[in-house]
Amino acid sequence: MKVDLKEICLSIFQAGLKAVDPREAVKRALHLSGDELQMGQRRYRLSDFKRIWTVGAGKAAVPMAQAIEDILGERLKGGVVITKYGHIAELKKVRIMEAGHPIPDEAGQRGARALVDMVKELGEGDLLLCLLSGGGSALLPFPVEGVSLTEKQETTKLLLNCGAEIHEINAIRKHLSRIKGGGLARFAYPATVVSLILSDVIGDDLDVIASGPTAGDKSTFAECIKVIEKYHLTPRVPSAVWDYLRKGAAGEVQETPKPDDPIFRKVFNLIVGSNIQCLEAAALKAQQLGYHTLVLSSFIGGETREVAKVHGAILKEILRSGRPLSTPACLISGGETTVTIRGKGKGGRNQEFVLACGMEIAGWEGAAVFSAGTDGTDGPTDAAGAFADWRTVERALKIGLDPEAYLQANDSYHFFKKLGDLVITGPTNTNVMDIRILIAR
Repeated sequence: MKVDLKEICLSIFQAGLKAVDPREAVKRALHLSGDELQMGQRRYRLSDFKRIWTVGAGKAAVPMAQAIEDILGERLKGGVVITKYGHIAELKKVRIMEAGHPIPDEAGQRGARALVDMVKELGEGDLLLCLLSGGGSALLPFPVEGVSLTEKQETTKLLLNCGAEIHEINAIRKHLSRIKGGGLARFAYPATVVSLILSDVIGDDLDVIASGPTAGDKSTFAECIKVIEKYHLTPRVPSAVWDYLRKGAAGEVQETPKPDDPIFRKVFNLIVGSNIQCLEAAALKAQQLGYHTLVLSSFIGGETREVAKVHGAILKEILRSGRPLSTPACLISGGETTVTIRGKGKGGRNQEFVLACGMEIAGWEGAAVFSAGTDGTDGPTDAAGAFADWRTVERALKIGLDPEAYLQANDSYHFFKKLGDLVITGPTNTNVMDIRILIAR
């Protein structure tokens, strides 16, 4: 019987996505019983508040807002959520604003100002439910005084293209923003704030997800300077950005609010969905399909090509010796790698991972690799990721495609498009980083 490994990978991927559906994740985390709203281990009497509002930002902000409307109904006064273009659905009480991602745009700046204008009017008797998910950082551009949106955009592009890690990028984003790094909590004070968070960062650090609008910021201006210098960006970042960061490091500009700031006494941050939940659900599906399954880690980062080599090596070990799993085997990993762009091609970290790993497993019969972004987007492409197996390199060479040349050009998108092995899902309205699925039969 012929086995379609690509379809098997897709079914495992979809099982993972279902487990982190934002609307259902919020509903699992919130329980309304009479006058009491329970969120995690916290309980709030709604009669203690004059008004309840919601705001949000991220690729999953709209379905999260749908859940809030489902649960609270007429008790919800209104709100504003900002999401990526195309990631919309119907809401009754909450205003939806669309904006650019991963590079901030003018629409995002308008959305951020509208959100802040609403939050600044809240008082002691208000409850604010803040909905945060992956993409929230780029979708909330509210630059500090003296730095323009264009200069912030240019800085973001430099950081994305040099291979900087998400923690490093967000440290700088927070220090160039009035709303990130605890800024939203500062604007909302003295209202009570509960943030419901769908995590898209390794380790689920609250001050990193969406650049932590309601979390105390542990990063500093001095660390931002180190990131710029680490990637040799000093002569390339806009002068206004460099001057502002230097002033901050010298104590001439106010730091972002830190975790011990009194404003956070009325803030509760709750993770409602994460990468590990996605991986565990995917692993369960693989087991149901008859595979011996191992979740490697949800903490995997680093340079994509190097990570691909390690995954490929483990897959070959399984086929050769049955370690760490006997066949049929399914390895699952998560997290988010980075790509240092050297070529002029088109692609994303998942497509590049599959191309590099596909080259590693070439000729190893029964080996297959799949990698995709849970948000349905991989880099500046319409693909979520790609699929390859032990025959991919051979198929490519037969039609005149040189895998090594495409890899060096960072052109994995066109490589897999010509082979018909792109994974295209469209917007999934969730975002908990990536999932990689490796099969050995």
